[in-house]
Amino acid sequence: MAATIKDVARKAGVAFSTVSLVLNDRANVSPETKERVRRAIEELNYRPKHSARSLASKQTGNIGFILTDDHFSRAEPFYTKIFLGTEFESRLYNYYILLTTIPPSFKAATDTPRFLREHNVDGVILAGHVPTALSKLLDELDIPHVYVDYSHQKKQSNVVMMDNLNGAKAAMKHLFQLGHEKIAFIGAEITHPSISSRFEGYKVALADASIAYSEQLIQIQKTFLSVEEGFNATEILLRKNRNFTAILAANDAMATGALQCLKKNGYKIPQDVSIVGFDNIDAGTLTMPQLTTVNIDKEELGAIAVRRLIEMINSKKQFLGTIYTPVDLIIRESTSPTASN
Repeated sequence: MAATIKDVARKAGVAFSTVSLVLNDRANVSPETKERVRRAIEELNYRPKHSARSLASKQTGNIGFILTDDHFSRAEPFYTKIFLGTEFESRLYNYYILLTTIPPSFKAATDTPRFLREHNVDGVILAGHVPTALSKLLDELDIPHVYVDYSHQKKQSNVVMMDNLNGAKAAMKHLFQLGHEKIAFIGAEITHPSISSRFEGYKVALADASIAYSEQLIQIQKTFLSVEEGFNATEILLRKNRNFTAILAANDAMATGALQCLKKNGYKIPQDVSIVGFDNIDAGTLTMPQLTTVNIDKEELGAIAVRRLIEMINSKKQFLGTIYTPVDLIIRESTSPTASN
């Protein structure tokens, strides 16, 4: 049986995504890791077998998967699971996924991925924030492409997105049922479509419950969604207003930072303050207490993107619009009834 990318990753002791980065000759892999992966490829005689189909159909059998460098380094658990969803789904269609990263300040002249320069992919999946210059380049190349967890507001796109708004509303409903009314929101990267929808869900839920919106309960950072910024946002929130009993965080990283900050300031979680995150990354089960969070089927996002892209490739048609995947609330240990209940 021919070796697979999974066999190469196991032999080299790295993630699937790292093997794909090495195959696409990206710079953000250490020389030692590159050598280990290349040695595993050689020893296993790993070769993507698309040549026969390419000759018959003039297709490469490859799909490109593009992330910005900062998404790959900061949020790899989230986006790697989307990538794995594309990897597993693509096998059903005999496609091979090529992963690459680009700088957030993408310039077509210097940063265009090799598989685009060499016309070595039939379509492209883009996850997370996508620079406008890259989106414009793909339109100019007239190559089928699908956005995952992102959309450009000024253009119609083919998008796969989780149901962020209803996820935030479900989190707020859970807190309301526990007796919480003074609920804070912390976030960052507020222009990102997912984060803005989560914030909108927070506000809609307050309105539906006839609870007044208060700027004193909001802290939006101007940097990234991270544990550190969750900590910083909560510190600022405490200086502005200590009169809250719960926090809805824009993602699990910020929720973890909020938890750390509150514990440092003498608060007990969830007895004094309940916390809800978003995304359901694995790290949320390692916090003390474990995070209540909104679960996203990240692998399914990737799988749907592959199916939609292959449909576009085969039909030679562009399908515009957004597919929303459902989310669900996972209740763990970081939420409880208010002290008055």
